[in-house]
Amino acid sequence: MRGLMQGDHLLISSLIEFANKNHGDSEIISRRVEGDIHRSNWASVYARSKQVAQALDAWKIGAGTRIATLAWNGYRHLELYYGVSGSERVLHTLNPRLLPDQIAWIVGHAHDEVVCFELTFLPIVKAIHAHCPSVKHWVVLCDESALPKETGLPPLLSYEAWIKPFEGQHYTWPLFDENTASSMCYTSGTTGHPKAALYSHRSTVLHAFATCQVDVFGISARDSILPVVPMFHVNAWGLPYASAMAGAKLVFPGPGLDGKSVYELMEHEGVTFAAGVPTVWQMLLNYMAPLGVKFSSLQRTIIGGSACPPAMIHAFQEDYGVEVLHAWGMTEMSPLGTVCTLKNKHLKLSKDEQMKIRLKQGRALYGVDLKIVGDSGDPLPHDGAAFGDLYVKGPWVIENYYKNEQGSPLVDGWFPTGDVATIDPDGFIQITDRSKDVIKSGGEWISSIEIENIAMAHPSVMMAACIGMAHPKWDERPVVVVVLRPEKTLTKDELIAFYEGKIAKWQTPDDVVFVDAIPLGATGKMLKTRLREQLKGYSLPKS
Repeated sequence: MRGLMQGDHLLISSLIEFANKNHGDSEIISRRVEGDIHRSNWASVYARSKQVAQALDAWKIGAGTRIATLAWNGYRHLELYYGVSGSERVLHTLNPRLLPDQIAWIVGHAHDEVVCFELTFLPIVKAIHAHCPSVKHWVVLCDESALPKETGLPPLLSYEAWIKPFEGQHYTWPLFDENTASSMCYTSGTTGHPKAALYSHRSTVLHAFATCQVDVFGISARDSILPVVPMFHVNAWGLPYASAMAGAKLVFPGPGLDGKSVYELMEHEGVTFAAGVPTVWQMLLNYMAPLGVKFSSLQRTIIGGSACPPAMIHAFQEDYGVEVLHAWGMTEMSPLGTVCTLKNKHLKLSKDEQMKIRLKQGRALYGVDLKIVGDSGDPLPHDGAAFGDLYVKGPWVIENYYKNEQGSPLVDGWFPTGDVATIDPDGFIQITDRSKDVIKSGGEWISSIEIENIAMAHPSVMMAACIGMAHPKWDERPVVVVVLRPEKTLTKDELIAFYEGKIAKWQTPDDVVFVDAIPLGATGKMLKTRLREQLKGYSLPKS
């Protein structure tokens, strides 16, 4: 027997329709490439996203066609989010931090027909355009007056000139099946070619519903939200969609991601909630601490992308009164899987006991199912001690990669994340490593993340990465690679001594290697594969 309820499909266009109708005056603030601050609102984004849809119609761009963006977080990018997906095309966010040949390969693999790019990325476009035969139109996200001349490129069109002819014209969003593709994002894999996750309207809207929950992001119309996480990185963790659903104010940092720019924007726009990876927040804290400044409005921040060092959580919460929500997810999960919000019983614990929980990656959102399995593939207990390969499933978890010739990555309906984790009786997961990074020493596993977190707690350490190095007796031993803070000194023996009492003696690193910089990937994660290449020829000290 079927239920007798209306069967409207969950479409991304419904989010912008809702925001316009109920929160049209909620602000959209953007720091532009030009350096100024642009002020808009949901009503304007609604109207201009429809102009985008009509401009694509005028070019006879078919449904399902991929429309690429090379853009910072800003109002024009947001208009493309809704105008492209809402009109049944597929938004494809390109990561400008990749190498030009990687970007060209991705454009070709996706068969993008339109590329919309910021002036900042003109050098990238110059490098790739000849290698992107599928692209029919290049649109510069700028005013007509700022359009570059004599670039040696195919004809360029300014975004404002492109959408202006449709200003004030009536447009009705098309209706179609909610399982239709809405956007795509390529993984930042460091081996082989990247793979694309192809999201649907249904998965995107359900993900937005989930993230708005109080025990997740807790977004409301009273929030002023700063997505520092790029809109080209898994759709800014879904915040452009969740903010429309809640009617929240959005504050976009554009290219200004340094500590000073982020802090000043937060203070000027009354930001209450912010999201980003640890490397960005480290720049913010490094800017604030010497000046002795505080936050006047920031209440909570979501930190994901890689494990958050305990020292960072402590600084936000104890020094600045900002709640830290540790989170975990993947491109293949749209991306959110868990968020670390305490349960009621945890509120009675001491701060030290609460911190032990906050260091975990959190518990699952409704819609995400988790399990850990051993080497045999059998499920392991959720006792907080057993650790194994982490598997996930749910309505916004990938079923297959775009154009994947190797077949579905699923194992009995579950997606293998490549992470190694524990799950405690309360459902909190703790990522102990990537399966490719975990260190096996004398038959025992050592968590590189735990070793990195301890090093990061030392006041002289700015960044740390732990890798396993071959050992003739123990198979592998941990080595910690360290970048010192400016004008700070630290010896190997001093850092090794810092581990005493914090970790088992056999887990303590055998050596410390000091470097000027640790290589980072396109999303701010440490590239341990490249780090291992840099240390090729290194040998452990004789013990």
